[in-house]
Amino acid sequence: MSEETLTVSGQPHAETLSETLPPVRHWPALDLAGADFDPVLAELMREGPVTRIQLANGEGWAWLVTRYDDVRMVANDPRFSREAVMGRQVTRLAPHFIPDRDAVGFLDPPDHTRLRRSVAAAFTAKGVERVRHKARGMLDELVDELLQDGPPADLTATVLSPFPIAVICELMGVPAADRHGVHTWTQLILSSSYGKEISERAKREMSAYFSDLIGLREGSTAEDVTSLLGAAVGRGEVTLEEAVGLAVLLQIGGEAVTNNSGQMFYLLLTRPDLVERLRRAPGIRPRAIDELLRHIPHRNAVGLSRIALEDVEIRGVRIRAGDPVYVSYLAANRDPDVFPDPETIDFSRSPNPHVAFGAGPHYCPGGMLARLESELLVDALLDRVPGLRLAVPPNQVPFRKGALIRGPEALPVTW
Repeated sequence: MSEETLTVSGQPHAETLSETLPPVRHWPALDLAGADFDPVLAELMREGPVTRIQLANGEGWAWLVTRYDDVRMVANDPRFSREAVMGRQVTRLAPHFIPDRDAVGFLDPPDHTRLRRSVAAAFTAKGVERVRHKARGMLDELVDELLQDGPPADLTATVLSPFPIAVICELMGVPAADRHGVHTWTQLILSSSYGKEISERAKREMSAYFSDLIGLREGSTAEDVTSLLGAAVGRGEVTLEEAVGLAVLLQIGGEAVTNNSGQMFYLLLTRPDLVERLRRAPGIRPRAIDELLRHIPHRNAVGLSRIALEDVEIRGVRIRAGDPVYVSYLAANRDPDVFPDPETIDFSRSPNPHVAFGAGPHYCPGGMLARLESELLVDALLDRVPGLRLAVPPNQVPFRKGALIRGPEALPVTW
């Protein structure tokens, strides 16, 4: 049957639906350099607003939604469930599931809402401001050392990696002595190049670490994340397993800023005109950072899928109950209907409703923290290291291979 009336949210919706399935496109995990946009994703966007994909791991195929309005709809619509993904071998980028079962990434409201509420205080504007002074102090020390040691230097190793690690560990309540170990686990979890077993073991070890740390902090009144989680476990509001899953996800997400800021500075250092504008007009920096966040393709392929709980129509395509669905925030950020001339970096773009931190209930809780870190980094490096530039040609900057979050392995600079 090629035509039928589809009921959406209980309302008859008479429209001709396409029953011819689009072809399944294999989407390999390409190791892309610089801020190059994924050519496979660009092709998928051209093919239509709703296509079908097969990723490197898992089984079967999934729908891919790329238009801005559709992406926001799927992210907000309870008919698309993250929880229903568990126990299913959906096609996916990573060889393993990140995060684990019971973690906030695989929960739907109201459980998702309950778990997010337990740490909300740490990620509000007030909570993020609480770490601003400490974060600026830590960054100043790193830049002091950079200047003292002199050029050339690897900006990733000296500043862009240690800074977000220190900030997220500060916010999480991870003691300084444990930070190197936690960082090592994160690197193993965030890469597909070590293989499933090593990534899974790193995830188990990090989970065991946070289980101990949260257990020690039951009844705590401190404002760091593990203390807030310990208190919530103590009150019986969340289980220890849920708290651990959330802690692991927040720690990993916090460290992803390293790669994001690496891409941001690679882009700026290969575009001296942009750097010059930011130096001349510091007042435009917050808006410029939003535009860079919109433009930078910060991840490979797509993240976590959802499962359609009932038949839903998107742009005349029937998505059936049980079908896995991915949204691409990278594609949404290049939707020309929302962002005119989307390939251009326009620091005066306004409004700029980008979805670099996601949308809906699963919007990245650390979005404000990541924006704060980006602002501090731009201020410190552009103002304190005025001659900062790449020490090698752009095509010689090595980029991470097999990483879920894109970014330079090293960023050789001089000044």
